[in-house]
Formats: sequence, structure tokens, C-alpha cells
Amino acid sequence: MEKVKASASLAEQAYSLIKTAIMSGKLASEIELPEERLAADLGVSRTPLREAIRRLAAEGLVVLNKGKPATVATFTKEDSLDFMELRSVLEIYNIGKVVFVEDPVFIHELEENLDRQMDAIKEDDYQEFIDFDREFHLILASENDNSKIREMIHQVNSGVNRAFLMLSNTVHMSAMSAYEEHKRIVEAIKLKDVDLATKEMTIHLKNIEERFLFYYKRKETE
Repeated sequence: MEKVKASASLAEQAYSLIKTAIMSGKLASEIELPEERLAADLGVSRTPLREAIRRLAAEGLVVLNKGKPATVATFTKEDSLDFMELRSVLEIYNIGKVVFVEDPVFIHELEENLDRQMDAIKEDDYQEFIDFDREFHLILASENDNSKIREMIHQVNSGVNRAFLMLSNTVHMSAMSAYEEHKRIVEAIKLKDVDLATKEMTIHLKNIEERFLFYYKRKETE
């Protein structure tokens, strides 16, 4: 694993390097992350390493274990489907709540996010695309006046984001489709067409589920 450089936050760099190692499969599911060895590998002290590990745990990529080293999270087919069922309940309901938001900043943020998704696709940076994909759904949730729903959408997208990372070797095939689906959702919101927005969100989430199932089907035949 690469060592961090002095030009940026040590914790930020440690987070990025470990996340990349998980995404690439260099750090496999359930492998332990002993602080002393990992800190030495990265060339940092334990303090920034612990901050990086906590951040990865908040995203669902790492599991913190009391009295034991943290481990790389595992994410099963059943986990994926459970998350998608919960996500569908929350996000389809949410779109009906936010479609009539009048704040122009809301639309601007969504369109700016779409631009960044496309830039990531053009640059073949699918880790970046995954991050913007997740951000897109959090922007939609941000306009819901129910803080508990906002928090739950944030949590469930963190879990599903782990599945996207596991799909990193196929996401290049689905990124453009996901972008187009996001774009249609934004167009429906701009029209303030709640039925269309709900339909497009339903289609998008169903397609995500099908991408998960394709991934697991392929893994089962390997």
C-alpha cells in the first residue's frame, strides 16, 4: 500500500488509500486492520489512522470490533436486497415530499451534481462517480423537513454505497445508465410532476437492485 504524503491531511490520505485498497480488493472482506501494522504501512501515527478508520466505519466499509482490530466489512446478497427494500420505501416517499420545493438552490445543486457525475464518467473515475451518485440522493433527502427521514436516507445510502464499491469492477458499465436515470428524476422535479418523479425514482431504484443481482449472479458462477 502507498504511503501518505505530507502535502495534505494525514487522516484524509489514510482514508483515501485504505478505501482504494478495499475497492480494488487488495483488502478483502473480513480481513483484519491491525493499527500498528497499518500505521507502519502507511507511514502515519495511530491518531490519523484511527480517524480514517472511524470515517470508513461510518460509511459501512469497515466494522469496528471492541477489543479487536477493525475488519473490512462484508456485504451479502441478502444485505443488498434488504437495504434496497428500505431504500425504496424511504426514497420513493421522499421524492413526493421534495418535488414541490421552490428553492432554486435545490435544483442548482442537483444539476451541478449531475455535471460532476458526467465529468467522473468522462475521466473514467468510477470511485468519484460512486461518491457523486451517493451525494445525489443525499441532496434529494436534504429538502425533506423530517430530520429522521433525512438521517435514515443518509444511513441507508452509506450501506448501499458499500455495495457500489463491491460493484466497482462493473460500475463502468452502469454509470451512464445511472446518470441518465438521475437526469430524468431532476427533469421531473423541474416540471413539478410528482407522478413522473415517483415513477422515475422507482425505475432507478429497481435498476440498482437488478445491477446488484447481476453482480452476485456473476460471482456465484466464478
